[in-house]
Amino acid sequence: MLHRPHYPWNLKALLSGKPTVGWLMDLCEENYIYLTRLAPEVRHMQGHYLSHLEGATDLYLEVLEQTPYTSLLHLTYYFTHESGQAPDPDATIRVYHDSRQAEVLNLQQHILPLNQGVTRPTLEQKWRISLFLSKWLAYSVRQGHCFLPEQAVTGPGRKHLLPV
Repeated sequence: MLHRPHYPWNLKALLSGKPTVGWLMDLCEENYIYLTRLAPEVRHMQGHYLSHLEGATDLYLEVLEQTPYTSLLHLTYYFTHESGQAPDPDATIRVYHDSRQAEVLNLQQHILPLNQGVTRPTLEQKWRISLFLSKWLAYSVRQGHCFLPEQAVTGPGRKHLLPV
């Protein structure tokens, strides 16, 4: 069973209230827990990964960088649009293994106006983006998505992972 911190709020309060740095840190810790459920060996992974489940949207993970204390990840779905395959949502996430935190560095998605292209997000914007990631990761874990090192997809670059 996944450990979830108990927060004394509901979703409406989360979206309408003023977040604190403490709330954001708790949410980044929750995102770390979900990410390590999704990719238990993320610290030792390199390259591209695909999680395919019958009846679910394929989930794509790319490990962009590994350092002794952090991992830089790209997580996305690819959907068919008029112009071809497009990632949505499309997140770049820095995982801090020593402090057990996962921070959203960039999030592009077209449904909710979360970050609106802001280069220096406010605490509230970081909160909303992190909350979106938390809900997305929780959903992915509940569906059964998982990335394991032995399931790395080989081939040159991200184009290899694009659905046909």
